[in-house]
Amino acid sequence: MLSWLAEQRIQEAMRNGEFADLPGHGKPLELEDLSGVPEELRMSFKIMKNAGILPEELTLRAECVTLEELLAACRNSGNANSSEQRSLESKLSLKRLRLQQLLRERGLENSSIFTEYGDQIRQRLSDQE
Repeated sequence: MLSWLAEQRIQEAMRNGEFADLPGHGKPLELEDLSGVPEELRMSFKIMKNAGILPEELTLRAECVTLEELLAACRNSGNANSSEQRSLESKLSLKRLRLQQLLRERGLENSSIFTEYGDQIRQRLSDQE
C-alpha cells in the first residue's frame, strides 16, 4: 500500500513538471556495474571507492601492469641487459609475490568471480593507455 501511494505521488509530480528542472534531467543514469565483485565485498569496495581508496590487490595489479609496460619498453629499446631492466624485473616479481600472498590470505586465489573481476580491471587499465 505504501509503495503504491509513493508511486502515485511520483507520477503526479511528474505530470506537474516538478522534476523537469533537476540536474541531469533527460540524461542517462551512470550506473556502477559491481556484478563482477563478490557480494560480500561490494559494500566495502563501494565505500573505499567513494573515499578514493583502492584495495591493495587492485593497486598491486595496476603497478604490475605499469611495470610490465616499462619492461616491454626496455626490451623494445634494445637495452635488453640493462640494470634498469633487471631492477624492473625484480620489482615486478616482488609485486606479483605480494599479490599472490594477498589473494591467498583472503581466499580469493581460486575464486572465479574475483579472477573475472581482475581480468575486467586489467582490461580497463590497458584500455586507458
